[in-house]
Amino acid sequence: MTKTHNQQSFLHYITNLTTSHNLDNISRTLAYQNFYFQYPEMKWALVASVVSRNAGWNMTDLSLPPFQGLLSDKELRRLFMTYERANWLIFSDAFPQLLIYSFSKEFNQPLFHLLYEFNVSTFMIDEWNYFWKSNDKERLLNALIINEQNLIQSPVIEQPFFKAQVFRSFPYLMQNFLLMNAVLLPNRKGKLHGFFVHGFTNIDNRIKIGQKIAALIEIPTIYNELIDFLISIEPTGSRQEYEQFLNINLTKSSMLRVLYPVITHQDIIREDWYKAGGIETKWLKKPNLSSKLEIGKSFYIKRKILFAYYHIKKIYKKDLYQ
Repeated sequence: MTKTHNQQSFLHYITNLTTSHNLDNISRTLAYQNFYFQYPEMKWALVASVVSRNAGWNMTDLSLPPFQGLLSDKELRRLFMTYERANWLIFSDAFPQLLIYSFSKEFNQPLFHLLYEFNVSTFMIDEWNYFWKSNDKERLLNALIINEQNLIQSPVIEQPFFKAQVFRSFPYLMQNFLLMNAVLLPNRKGKLHGFFVHGFTNIDNRIKIGQKIAALIEIPTIYNELIDFLISIEPTGSRQEYEQFLNINLTKSSMLRVLYPVITHQDIIREDWYKAGGIETKWLKKPNLSSKLEIGKSFYIKRKILFAYYHIKKIYKKDLYQ
């Protein structure tokens, strides 16, 4: 395929489709999920849909009383924008890759040279071409995990505003220290498998958690129950999606589209992270899964403590001013 008017139309179509699906957290989650159901060999798309759902839950958590009472409006907006910006960037890079793969299958020829037009890293362009020849699904899955975490390192994690105002702020440091955040894989039986997130600013940790989530999903019983959940429960951004199957009594968060407007992002000049730093050999190693994969009880003990702390502080503050 040469760079003709037809190719320009082709690229324009991919750009428009990516933009339309990158509207907000819900549209991203559904785009990843639907792509996986159409192309089940694309394991990363399933991982991305699960992580995106979790991002939505983290966003709507910010509307709950403990966060509203303990954090300022400015801190809440900054935390939301951190989730939103990182997930927007990843989707804007990854979804054109998935679409070009789908068209490569349709035309029965590799079209991955078109990835240069979307400023995709040379690392991933090489990996897609290798996958086309080898059909090594596990290697491609890991490559995509490595790529997307490197993608957000400079424009989000190390970006001066986010670094100073979010990742060095008390709310982030508190959540990190207490392991308040987790990536959860729910089912309709009331179980929550997953892992707690620690040291999010460290790229090694983010790659490792991505690899662990991918490995966890591949466990047959967890996979089957997760797919049943995804098919049955429409993403709304609210933890009520899975909390309806749990015996808990905490304030429910609202749906994401009720709470937040659509955010317009300014794109950036995308530098090739691979040319700048390459990859670490440790990123290629398979993760070891712990024996404790069901973390629902631990996760909700932490949340109940947070709610209790908020209510105690609220009562103390009220008594103080009476």
